[in-house]
Amino acid sequence: MFKPAILGLEDGTVFFGYSLGAEGETGGEVVFNTSMTGYQEILTDPSYKGQIVTMTYTEIGNYGVNNEDVESDRVQVNGFVIKELSPVVSNWRAKKDLNTYLREYGVVGIWGIDTRALVKKIRERGVIKGVISTEDLDPKRVVNKARNIPDISKQDLVSQVATREIYYWDIADWDLYKGYRKKLNDRPLVAVIDFGVKYNILRRFVSEGCRVAVLPPNLPFEEIEALNPDGIFLSNGPGDPENVLYGIEVAKHFFGKKPVMGICLGHQIIGIALGGKTYKLKFGHHGGNHPVKNLLTGHVEITAQNHNFAVDENTLPKEVEITHINLLDNTLEGMRHRKLPIMSVQYHPEASPGPHDSYYIFKEFKKLMEST
Repeated sequence: MFKPAILGLEDGTVFFGYSLGAEGETGGEVVFNTSMTGYQEILTDPSYKGQIVTMTYTEIGNYGVNNEDVESDRVQVNGFVIKELSPVVSNWRAKKDLNTYLREYGVVGIWGIDTRALVKKIRERGVIKGVISTEDLDPKRVVNKARNIPDISKQDLVSQVATREIYYWDIADWDLYKGYRKKLNDRPLVAVIDFGVKYNILRRFVSEGCRVAVLPPNLPFEEIEALNPDGIFLSNGPGDPENVLYGIEVAKHFFGKKPVMGICLGHQIIGIALGGKTYKLKFGHHGGNHPVKNLLTGHVEITAQNHNFAVDENTLPKEVEITHINLLDNTLEGMRHRKLPIMSVQYHPEASPGPHDSYYIFKEFKKLMEST
């Protein structure tokens, strides 16, 4: 029933398994995600553009997919790797199975391999490039293809996932009995600079009583100002923040003029715009259970994360206050400016998939917009 498939890594390692989703060939950075659920949200997260995602949880696909648990309008990952594909789909919301879903979006994947061995290799070596193929099963050729994949830092991934036109978002959080609710708000107006924004970030803003305008990442400053927004939000997105030059200029332009907030890539862009530097993590943070300490309150939040880069706190100016740190490796997870209305977090407070410990971040930004 399932065709053979191969995963070849640039270091010469090869895994043989079975075809998942579409037949063909795909390549990208191979990363792993430790979440036990939420694979549909992970698959549709634009921040994974350019990457092949490996799930560490053993069985995937048991609850199928539906029309609601999405973070964008399509599957975004370059490829998908799992240990075991569930032969049974059991959930009252399910519309189809995972294999069909991936095939419909043309996403090539592989299942039936030793994902523990793959994850161990990534942790020891760091992020590694790989190719999944159902067409070419020759190990040497597939490995050579993996070695020739351009580094993710040299690719313009934001332009592949960002909106090309302005649109307004009015959908709030999902309700168990009513589904997604529409909510019409007037103020405050958040101008979302879209580098690959997740839908749940937009839903969170609407649920908190904000009006949301989503803007292309290269929209001229004067067109942003013509909307008269109450705040500027820099979204998450894929790739190296140093390549997002326009985003850095947007942040600098609005510092001191409007409240500015960033999440994930937006957080990194703000760090660079403030004079700091970023660096690539060995194997990134991808999962739904990362402990982050809020240094302002002393509380520890369990957070959802998805990033390969981090801001070097030692390069930030003294006007920047560190507000959150990752308790696994002490990397920077949140900051704010001591004088200007600027705040950002590295993790994903909208938490889908993930816990809801960090919803307060959106409330804080709303207060900042209303008080400025």
